[in-house]
Amino acid sequence: MDTSFDSLEVWFVTGSQHLYGEQALAQVAVNSQQVVAGLNDSGQLPIRVIFKPVVTTPESITELCREANAVPNCIGLVCWMHTFSPAKMWIAGLSILAKPMVHLHTQYNRDIPWSTIDMDFMNLNQSAHGGREFGFICTRMGKLRKVVVGHWQDDEVRGRLAAWMRAAVAMHDMRHLKVARIGDNMRQVAVTEGDKVEAQMRLGVEVNGYGIGDLVERVQDVGDNEIDQLVAQYDDTYTMADSLKPGGDNRESLRYAARVELALRAFLEGVGAGAFTDTFEDLHGLDQLPGLAVQRLMADGYGFGAEGDWKTAALVRVIKTMTAGMPGGTSFMEDYTYHFDPSGPQVLGAHMLEICPTIAAGRPSCEIHPLGIGGKAAPVRLVFTAPPGPAINVAMIDLGNRFRILVNEVETVAPQQPLPNLPVAHALWSPRPDLKTAAAAWIYAGGPHHTVFSQALTSEHIEDFTEMIGIECLFIDQQTHLREFKQQLRWSQAFYSTG
Repeated sequence: MDTSFDSLEVWFVTGSQHLYGEQALAQVAVNSQQVVAGLNDSGQLPIRVIFKPVVTTPESITELCREANAVPNCIGLVCWMHTFSPAKMWIAGLSILAKPMVHLHTQYNRDIPWSTIDMDFMNLNQSAHGGREFGFICTRMGKLRKVVVGHWQDDEVRGRLAAWMRAAVAMHDMRHLKVARIGDNMRQVAVTEGDKVEAQMRLGVEVNGYGIGDLVERVQDVGDNEIDQLVAQYDDTYTMADSLKPGGDNRESLRYAARVELALRAFLEGVGAGAFTDTFEDLHGLDQLPGLAVQRLMADGYGFGAEGDWKTAALVRVIKTMTAGMPGGTSFMEDYTYHFDPSGPQVLGAHMLEICPTIAAGRPSCEIHPLGIGGKAAPVRLVFTAPPGPAINVAMIDLGNRFRILVNEVETVAPQQPLPNLPVAHALWSPRPDLKTAAAAWIYAGGPHHTVFSQALTSEHIEDFTEMIGIECLFIDQQTHLREFKQQLRWSQAFYSTG
């Protein structure tokens, strides 16, 4: 899938007023253009910043906000108050603004010019209190935004702007996302259910169901030449198990996996879906549960959720969109089993088949093993382990009256010993602050067993994203204490029940 940011843009909006005179306003415009050029030339921002003329009247502000709403490739605004900009001018524009906004609280100069500073300089460089005026009206109106404070040439400031931009891309993608549910939810499972109508109203995600027969028809239509080409690609890309090599006993199973991948790609493209689910309880007409196909589709940017889990499928897709071009991978994941050694408790994350190879530490091995569930033939899959390093586990829950996002910061580690009999891709991690606290907090919060595991993002990206879309987000990190976390849950319940 196309996950590039080339066509997207963020508008840079500078606030001022006519009180300062034309000469000062001309200088404000020049300074703003230089800030924009510096941001674009820094190489730190994933989205191109577009300078917009300085706004000085209620009419110009409202028109700019109306235009931003109407331009599809504008994903948000960076607002900077170079001087004082009386905030009542912003009310009409902010009232209609439907795009994300970040308030950049900076100033053109980094340092005070000690020997030359005079009132002309003071009148021109009023960000320190101009930003407070703007901040007041945003707070008074309940306007969601991120506030970034610091000089625009600082790496830390640019990094925070970059995180916000990636969150804005995710919001943009979510507003246009379609999730295809192939089959229904796994029977009797609660947490993977949810209100699909509310998801479309609240998040913009369109979730539609399709029968497994729709996919089976595509499988039957795939030609041998297409399969030959894709299997040759498999041979070049992965370390192939002997039984899957040409002439091997299971070579036909590999060809069938390629047939399913080609059919699944064609099906998703045909219905315009960027994410999908399946379930091992509904495989009528398929010889094996899709494994390799799902892994490779995720690697190309599709979202996926097993057992009908459309919320995780959407979240995988959104986070993959957010991470485009970043080092580190992102995958559908599940806490599978624990290592309760007191010297270092850990979690082994995996799933039956469907872990994305973007988190592989090396060249994946293409293997075939019995599944032991679903009653179908042994499926082909990629087997690997994730590399050491920081990561986050992210999940979405439907609590009935609201959606909640959960984030647990973790440290991925290398397995202490080889796992020669584990037939699935996996990751091993130590949760922050520790396994007992993290697991208890997750359970108190109603967290699901399916997550999105990302070694590319930080908590800041998810925080920015959830604040943009206005849904609850809870963090389990090094500072988490259960007594305080349980109190936070009660506060959230009270706030979201009345807010």
